Amino acid sequence: MPSTQSKDYYGVLGVKKTATAEDIRKAFRKLARKYHPDVNPGDKKAEEKFKEISEANDILSDEKKRKVYDQLGFYSDQIDPAQAEAAARGGYGRPRSGSAGPQEVPFDFEGFDFSNFEGGSAAQRQAGSTAAGGGWGGFRDIFSGIFNQQSGGRQPQRGPQPGTDLEYTVNVDFWTAVRGGTARLQILRQETCPTCHGKASSGAPMQCPECHGTGHVTQMGGRMKFNIQCPRCGGSGRIQESCPTCHGDGTVQRAETIEFRIKAGTRDGQRIRLAGKGNAGVNGGPAGDLYLIIRSGPHPIFNRVADNIEVSVPVRVDEAALGAKIDVPTIDGRAQLRIPPGTQSGQKLRMREKGVPSASNEGHRGDQIVTVEITVPQVRDERSKEILREFAHLNPDDPRAALWSKV
Repeated sequence: MPSTQSKDYYGVLGVKKTATAEDIRKAFRKLARKYHPDVNPGDKKAEEKFKEISEANDILSDEKKRKVYDQLGFYSDQIDPAQAEAAARGGYGRPRSGSAGPQEVPFDFEGFDFSNFEGGSAAQRQAGSTAAGGGWGGFRDIFSGIFNQQSGGRQPQRGPQPGTDLEYTVNVDFWTAVRGGTARLQILRQETCPTCHGKASSGAPMQCPECHGTGHVTQMGGRMKFNIQCPRCGGSGRIQESCPTCHGDGTVQRAETIEFRIKAGTRDGQRIRLAGKGNAGVNGGPAGDLYLIIRSGPHPIFNRVADNIEVSVPVRVDEAALGAKIDVPTIDGRAQLRIPPGTQSGQKLRMREKGVPSASNEGHRGDQIVTVEITVPQVRDERSKEILREFAHLNPDDPRAALWSKV
């Protein structure tokens, strides 16, 4: 695994250094759903961000890796946890009282000339600055070069790794969201490799040709000699060939058509979780989940707001003035609505439990809200005109009187 010094993994995931394992898991899943390549096809920035948060999660979700990272400020698979702890106790990664920087590391530097790795300006070096002062960047460059060297073989297997979640948007029509139904969707997901069954390797273990079965190799960094864990076999002394099907990934990408149920009353923007239908895990890790975001289509008459249905209904002048019972459309068909006498245009009337069945609260329904729109008839015959003139004579009240009183 590449050396990871000088990276703020807590900052990458947006959590504090005191964050619990559950806090880290939640933060990673939230960011993974946002930046996953399947959600952002062709977006290189999102792809790089996803790699960055995956690397941070890999370190911080593993108790041993996180401990090494917290002790040294960086992590590599080739760092022995015992050496990291010894280094932390000795002051590496945190300055001693009155010191300009870390004091010691768990390697033997006997006989090595440190002058070439001193940090700071030329004046500081002439004044006698030591490598412990500002030159640790040089040492880290050495460690990085050593820890990053690979021998061409595949990396040692990691422990069980959970699969990432997937998120897709599903467009359904108005009636499917209201009444429920089934839908189909084709997705791309990582499935467990059928050849290696997620182990990422094939064949029987054999002696590592790099360390000859010892688990350790000697590396040179300048004039320093390091006896480190073998990067090819991970210190086990044994290796296995990468699986020819998945090339050591443990998973392969497959297109899959899934059928799922949409509950009656599903709202626009609601998420449906299909457990275990995300990307497959590696080395026995559990699969991620699949999240489906439902987008409901419009209707030419009904407007849905949460579990309520809104509809505008034309009403004649006489019906509004005298009151009446009229038929109005609902999602269940025709229903009668009582128009009270003196109903005004724009007035809203409620029809109890004529809305959408609740998907989250079984047995409950929303209401239908009817907005009255009073229509004015086109008067063509003289008799109707006479009646309206008589009506105006009998009802001389000025409807604009209140308006003028406020001017």
